[in-house]
Amino acid sequence: MAKYSVEDRLIWLNGEIVHVKDAKINVLSPTSQFGLNVFEGIPCYWNEEQQKLYAFRLDAHYKRLQQSAKLLEIECPYSPEEMKRALIEVVNANEYHEDISVRQTLFVDGFGSWSSKNPVGMFIAPIPRKRTSAEYNKEGLNCCISSWQRIDDISLSPRIKCGANYINSRMAQLEALRNGYDTTIILNSRGKVSEGPGSCLFIVRDGKLATPLITDSVLESITRDTVIKIAHKMGIVVKERTIDRTELYMCDEIFLCGSAMEIKPVLSVDKHIVGSGECGEITNRFRNVYLKIVRGQSSFNNSWLDIIVEG
Repeated sequence: MAKYSVEDRLIWLNGEIVHVKDAKINVLSPTSQFGLNVFEGIPCYWNEEQQKLYAFRLDAHYKRLQQSAKLLEIECPYSPEEMKRALIEVVNANEYHEDISVRQTLFVDGFGSWSSKNPVGMFIAPIPRKRTSAEYNKEGLNCCISSWQRIDDISLSPRIKCGANYINSRMAQLEALRNGYDTTIILNSRGKVSEGPGSCLFIVRDGKLATPLITDSVLESITRDTVIKIAHKMGIVVKERTIDRTELYMCDEIFLCGSAMEIKPVLSVDKHIVGSGECGEITNRFRNVYLKIVRGQSSFNNSWLDIIVEG
């Protein structure tokens, strides 16, 4: 068990490790009033046999965090090395020896407005993975097509992983829950498949993978990129292309993926059963391979792993 409960855990805030109840941000700050922040959810996995906690693709997460800050035009005062040191410090302070997710956020503090670029602070908040959103802990998902449209590059770019963007996902997810579904799939402005709330989408047709283009209003997902690289290694054809809504009703398998979602099979879409209505063979293969990689149980790409806790 973790040393601290979720309500009593420690977080890193602007250079100090503090009790979560003592972590204060100005209520008039641009991050509080306008959602002016960028963040990463960094997955970390405990290997019981090795007694190590691994962070997965940390460099890629920090590169995307810096890109998000650049696009939103907020000034990032931290180098990737400083961000990594701070993450290691707070995870070890909490004495985590289990799978966790770490929220690392750059936020605009002070008394500015929605156009402010500084001062920029940072907080790092780890949490056990089992305490994350309910849909992330399900074995399979029943989805609907959302009536809400996905944001795009001429409104609020989905390339920016910022708090404000997730209001779009919030509206779609709450609609799905009200209507009795686990989660939803969102279409873009052209009526083509985009992604789920906080997750990218893959379909399987005739043994081949397909996923929407980056330019189809999707986040430049690290897990999406991981799945594509795994597919190449496994000799499975994967095409990045535009996907029609009706393909979701007739394909053999669908799965959603993301740092929090991992790889989750979609069992139905708009009550159309996908395949057999259970986790498909190819989805299951990817899920098993992915979980071995992130736990340091595979030699596929050891450069993707950083040791955060040892012993």
